[in-house]
Amino acid sequence: MDINEQVNAAKDTIGGDAVWDVLKDAERIVVASGRKTTTFDPIRDREEILEKVKGRTGNLRAPTVRIAGTFYVGFNEEMYRGAIG
Repeated sequence: MDINEQVNAAKDTIGGDAVWDVLKDAERIVVASGRKTTTFDPIRDREEILEKVKGRTGNLRAPTVRIAGTFYVGFNEEMYRGAIG
């Protein structure tokens, strides 16, 4: 798999309205919370997505990975295994 862009979340935080600017064009957003994953439709679930993808500081949680039209937010090993096949 080729990586087109990599950003260090510790140095280049994404917070506030910029979080939605990053995610708004996604076809779907999958968020990991421990062993659980939840899939969202960005057209219908904007407020719930923002609540789930922001950490305590209000910044986009890491890791966040975009594969095709899907964003994967947070870490769950099974989620990433399924995403990359």
